[in-house]
Amino acid sequence: MAAGAAPPPDDRRARVRGTAYPRYVAGKLGGAAVSLLAVLVTSFFLFRLIPGDPVKFMTGGRQVSAEQLAAYRREFGLDLPLWEQFTDYCGKALTGDLGTSYQFRAPVVDRIGEALPNTLLLTGTSFVLYTVIGVVLGTRAAWRHGGPGDRFHTGLALVLYSIPSFWLGLLLIIVFSVGAGPVPGLFPTGGMESGGEEGFAYVLDVAHHLVLPVVTLVAVEYGQTLLVARSALLDEMGGDYLTTARAKGLRDVLVRRRHAVPNALLPTMTLVFINLGRTVAGVILVETVFSWPGLGGLFYQALSVPDLPLVQGLFFAFAAAVIVMNTLADLLHPLLDPRVGR
Repeated sequence: MAAGAAPPPDDRRARVRGTAYPRYVAGKLGGAAVSLLAVLVTSFFLFRLIPGDPVKFMTGGRQVSAEQLAAYRREFGLDLPLWEQFTDYCGKALTGDLGTSYQFRAPVVDRIGEALPNTLLLTGTSFVLYTVIGVVLGTRAAWRHGGPGDRFHTGLALVLYSIPSFWLGLLLIIVFSVGAGPVPGLFPTGGMESGGEEGFAYVLDVAHHLVLPVVTLVAVEYGQTLLVARSALLDEMGGDYLTTARAKGLRDVLVRRRHAVPNALLPTMTLVFINLGRTVAGVILVETVFSWPGLGGLFYQALSVPDLPLVQGLFFAFAAAVIVMNTLADLLHPLLDPRVGR
């Protein structure tokens, strides 16, 4: 090519395609950073509207002098002007310091780290189960749409998805923990372990306590995955490529498994990532109902004080889980569908 000549159109298009995705990623990451900063600011002011004096909680209801109350406020910086508390909070949060819990007298990050594995055990188990169940039943319902199985699974998914998780959890406790009529109490009413167990017996004990919380989350959450998977596959079923595959003599099950389902998984995979973050953030009610010692139970406990640093830190953690998973879904979308982000 002569010096100074414009590059061919194909070269320009290739160059644009090569830079589009990095720009797309940079935009999504920048948006996520702004969202996290907004959550950080919101969490500080939002929970200061909660009625209650955390200093009086720290005294345990004892009669204390005004000097002692003032000392408590100085210890936790509650005597400072609000704007100074805010700047101090933001400055420390940007370095990973979310403050010190009023009731536990321990760093908020440490308390979150202690409770996080329990929440991940509950949400991770539930997430895997309701994702697999939702995708399998959703694709089967779509492939035989209009049939008895499709109508049953779609109707059941809509009913369960509309039920509040805490109400379903209480109902399961009444029936399967306390016992109702001919049904004996089979599972613990709450907690994560009975205590005193070791080794494999401890694993079985935790699994026994895990059953009802997991069933509650799976029952409430699998419906959305089923409906999205069903809708996505129905959109694909009219494609010419499926007619061509059948014309080549492929069996119906192979047409579904090799061609229809992979193309229908794009919106489902996006939903899977979003649901993972939403499940972590939405586990508060289930953990509270079942006294599960995770982030949700810790949030409820901190909210009743109010333990402002702990509530702020947990709120930020829940919001961050949703934002991070949404961002990962956005970044994954163009890799599965080249038309996006190009």
